[in-house]
Amino acid sequence: MKTAVFPGSFDPFTIGHKDIADRALKIFDNLIIGIGFNINKPGKFSVEERVKAVAEIYADEPKVKVLAYSGLTVELAKKMDAKFIVRGIREVKDFEYERNLADTNAAISDVETVFLPARPEYGFVSSSMVRELIANGYNPSEFLPAPGNH
Repeated sequence: MKTAVFPGSFDPFTIGHKDIADRALKIFDNLIIGIGFNINKPGKFSVEERVKAVAEIYADEPKVKVLAYSGLTVELAKKMDAKFIVRGIREVKDFEYERNLADTNAAISDVETVFLPARPEYGFVSSSMVRELIANGYNPSEFLPAPGNH
C-alpha cells in the first residue's frame, strides 16, 4: 500500500493546496495531510482550526487523514509508515528549495519525494497571498476550496 504525506502549514488551506492533494489521491492509496506548526511562530489560525478546516474538506474521503505535527516531515512520514512525501510546486522559484529539501530527506531516510506542480490556474494561489488579502480587508473566499466540495 502506497502512503504519502503532504506537509505544510496551510494557513489557510487554499484551492492550490487542494488541487495538489486531490492529484496526489490519484497516485497514492492513502494521503496524510500534515498541518505543520511551530510553537514559536503561531499563524493567523490555530493549529486546531487549520486541522478542522482541512478535515472538513476531506470528511467523505476515507483515504485522507489530517493531523497536526511539528518537526521534520520525514520523521512524520516514518512514524506514519509513509514512503513518500508530496511537495507542491506552485512557482518555479519554489523548485530549488524543494529539490534541496528532497535531497536532504533522501540522505537521512528511505522516504522519496514526489513533486506535484499546481495546475496553472491555481499556481498563483498561495497561503501568504490569502493572508495578505485578509490583512488588507479583502474577501479571499474565491481562492479557497469549499468544505466538502471535492
